[in-house]
Amino acid sequence: MTRTRSSVVGVVGSLLALLLVTTGCSALDGLTGSDDPSSTPTTTPSASETPYDSQFTRDGTFQSHIDVDGMDFVYTLYPTKSTPRTNEWYPKGNKYFSFTFQAYDLDRRLRDKFATKRKVYLDHITVTSETKTTDGGRVQHPYRLDAVAKNITFDPEPVTTRYGMIITSPKGAFELRNQRIKPTSPDTRGIDLLFTATVWIQDSAGSTRFTKKVIRQKVPIAIFQSDKPTQAQSIPVDAN
Repeated sequence: MTRTRSSVVGVVGSLLALLLVTTGCSALDGLTGSDDPSSTPTTTPSASETPYDSQFTRDGTFQSHIDVDGMDFVYTLYPTKSTPRTNEWYPKGNKYFSFTFQAYDLDRRLRDKFATKRKVYLDHITVTSETKTTDGGRVQHPYRLDAVAKNITFDPEPVTTRYGMIITSPKGAFELRNQRIKPTSPDTRGIDLLFTATVWIQDSAGSTRFTKKVIRQKVPIAIFQSDKPTQAQSIPVDAN
């Protein structure tokens, strides 16, 4: 029995030696499991350098919080499914985004009864735009909005008073979907959207007194250099 076991060991040793001579060290690595795949160099495509500093482009969304008299006014913007890749927004072609505008009473907790929160009504919403170009070319205005909020919001039946439509969370919010930014000149590297909302803030919960305020916000958007247009997909009119 001992003699047989020794013979087997000798045969295996001879085969291993022959394998090393004919194939080199890689065969031993394969047998011992020491081949490290991480040692194989890999390459990943680097993202294009952002031509204009933009949270919207970098994060795929934008949200701001503006504190006015203890009310938190929140603008939120995001690209729609029509043109979802913000790093593929080029000068040519239409680009689409949606946005909301809402107010939170910071003097109350989120779960407090709605009757204990100050009401905010949105009267008028205006959005202008201006381009940023590489050679200081003429400024273009690829997007513009100027409207009474209650007439254009996504909700067909918003709660309204003579001050406008309610936007106090969680009962109200202004929303617009699939807003089109028109094509611009080839040297465009950025677009600023300038939001202006005229609101009425209740002085205290249950009060009949309201104070008028104007809430402004600038949203930078990067536009990448390319000879091809931004590719827009057809989506339902009510889609985000």
